[in-house]
Amino acid sequence: MFETRIADVATAVSARLDAALEPMAGQIGAAMRHATDGGKRLRAFLVVEGAGLHGVDPAPALDAAAAIEAMHAYSLVHDDLPCMDDDDLRRGQPTVHVKWDEATAVLVGDALQTLAFDLLAHANLPADRVVTLTASMARAAGGLGMVQGQAMDIAAETAETPLTLLQITELQAKKTGALIEWSAQSGPIMAGADPAAMGHYARALGLAFQIADDILDIEGDEARTGKRLRKDDEAGKATFVSLLGLDGAKAEAKRLVTEACDALAPYGDAAESLRDAARFVIARQS
Repeated sequence: MFETRIADVATAVSARLDAALEPMAGQIGAAMRHATDGGKRLRAFLVVEGAGLHGVDPAPALDAAAAIEAMHAYSLVHDDLPCMDDDDLRRGQPTVHVKWDEATAVLVGDALQTLAFDLLAHANLPADRVVTLTASMARAAGGLGMVQGQAMDIAAETAETPLTLLQITELQAKKTGALIEWSAQSGPIMAGADPAAMGHYARALGLAFQIADDILDIEGDEARTGKRLRKDDEAGKATFVSLLGLDGAKAEAKRLVTEACDALAPYGDAAESLRDAARFVIARQS
């Protein structure tokens, strides 16, 4: 059952993160543990399931899964800062800069980003695959990927005209989708296999995930999502919901899930857990 499997992955990845964070002392260590605690662990799930699908040993798969969760947590800590989204709630808990201070949040984000690369560098894989995995993480997280998406999002807040559907799609493919795509492709990369099918799956999944987030921002319950809602709507920002309408956004999310599932055809029934993950992203309530 999907809920059981993702929970099992979350437990294993949390244990790997705890081990990696154990040497981190003082306030920075405490704040790093706070920032990585909780969450759906969907990206980690994609790493572990994709690795299993390609016959990768569990230990390096867990290293890569912990790495993507550290990178994701860094992005959230910085995204929550007053100079960016200015959020005070994340995963139902105070954000790092609220619980401690802004300087701590900056340093914690920096430390989590470097931890991600440390985990990848020490994964028990052939050296050429470690290099490919690490370089692809840098591209996905950096100025060609997530960071560029974040910059586009910030620019959109003061733009004279709202973004078009094409522009929103490009923005979210970088801001949210780049790390999801890396997560899905890491399995075949670790195995030295062709990542094309997993990449197609992840690109559709990533956009469906973001559309579902936009829908939750309108229809969701803050107690279940663990974050502030309706900020984009109140700020007048263009989203998939504002551009497509609520029903149109839901229909597009369903279409993308079908596309994601179809992309896994080369793997047959062995990829059913990944199809379940695609269905989960638009059915989730948090």
